[in-house]
Amino acid sequence: MYRYVPGILHKIGIKSLAVNGWCDHIHIFFSLKPSTNVEDIMRIVKSNSSKWINERRFTKSKFEWQNGYGAFTYKRSDLDVVINYIKNQEMHHSKTSFRKEYMGLLTEFEIEYDSKYLFDYFDDL
Repeated sequence: MYRYVPGILHKIGIKSLAVNGWCDHIHIFFSLKPSTNVEDIMRIVKSNSSKWINERRFTKSKFEWQNGYGAFTYKRSDLDVVINYIKNQEMHHSKTSFRKEYMGLLTEFEIEYDSKYLFDYFDDL
């Protein structure tokens, strides 16, 4: 999956900077062109990767991504920090859950949210 997603991005003219994740989520760091939007990119990535997973029967039942996604922007000077963070997901999640990570990002970026619209978390993986 982490090698397939950059190919999807490349096909639509988006530069992939880092892709990695953990048991219950994926981080996709890419450069965004002014002529594209995150919603379209995520729709394409989710639909193409779901199809790829299901055609290869990587899961016992039909694979589907959860609805929604989180998107955050970073300044160019933070590029290496974000890439290293994404590359080290296994080590990072040995210390913290996705729920704690995501809630921390929402707090750090001062994003108001309604908890009924947040992800289903799988903290016990």
